[in-house]
Amino acid sequence: MTRTVVESKTKTVIIGFDEPFAVIGERINPTGRKKLAAELEMGNYDTVIKDALEQVACGATILDVNSGAVFTNKMAEDPRYADNNFVEPPLMKALIEIIQQTVDVPLCIDSSVPGALEAGLMACEGRPLLNSVTGEEERMELVLPLVKKYNVPVVAISNDDTGISPDPDVRFAVAKKIVERAADFGIPAHDIVVDPLVMPVGAMASAGQQVFALVRRLREELGVNTTCGASNISFGLPHRHGINAAFLPMAIGAGMTSAIMNPVRQQEMEAIRAANFLMNHDANGGEWIRFAKVLEAVEGGMSFSEASAAASQAASGRRGGRRGRG
Repeated sequence: MTRTVVESKTKTVIIGFDEPFAVIGERINPTGRKKLAAELEMGNYDTVIKDALEQVACGATILDVNSGAVFTNKMAEDPRYADNNFVEPPLMKALIEIIQQTVDVPLCIDSSVPGALEAGLMACEGRPLLNSVTGEEERMELVLPLVKKYNVPVVAISNDDTGISPDPDVRFAVAKKIVERAADFGIPAHDIVVDPLVMPVGAMASAGQQVFALVRRLREELGVNTTCGASNISFGLPHRHGINAAFLPMAIGAGMTSAIMNPVRQQEMEAIRAANFLMNHDANGGEWIRFAKVLEAVEGGMSFSEASAAASQAASGRRGGRRGRG
């Protein structure tokens, strides 16, 4: 059975066919978030800390950390800041360090800049997930040596030098190429988490069917775990959370084992918790019963984030009390 091990200093998360669905929190990402990018430019990490705490309380088991910030003001003063190769490595290091001081879940180091990936790997405690390698020749030659050097798992995105193919057979072939090339570096298939690339269903009616078939094929033929950007399926559509919440359990039923997503959304997290229970990945429904208490608090007037944080704090208190009695 394929098991991808991701670790922080104190916690281990296993991505696997017989494991609960791994929720990779996506919010620590300055791309498209002008306020966060401006804060990071000023060395202000308040939103990062808030996002880390909130995502973990709401159910993220891994946190994605993206360093793709544009420092507009510094760029005007110093042209070096126009180069992501200059900006991202020190920013990634700072982000990793502050997040590790804030929460104890494993991290997913996310950048298109190889120097930022290695800066994150050097700063990270435990065994992070690296995001990402593609089927592009140059990218494989840059990223796979890092995966081998630091002995970490990696997200493999199913596009190559020709771009993103709408043909699922081509995307499977790209994934297979990456798995085979990784093997040449001594990287086992269980350390490859394939993103088969979810297309928007509003633009491609068969997008859902495509990804479900691809996930099954990746599991059965390559024996790899899978992930995706969950919200891609609903891009451009109204009431996106309803579509996302329907998509996720169907993807889990097809064999998908993780997703990069926003865990602060109640509808999607409720769907995942229920799917874990129905897939027999929640022993005796314990997690569902605990989650039901959060839902009851929401019905009583709390926000989902507030109710999740209160439940998390109560659970920490109980664990602390047990240790104290020991």
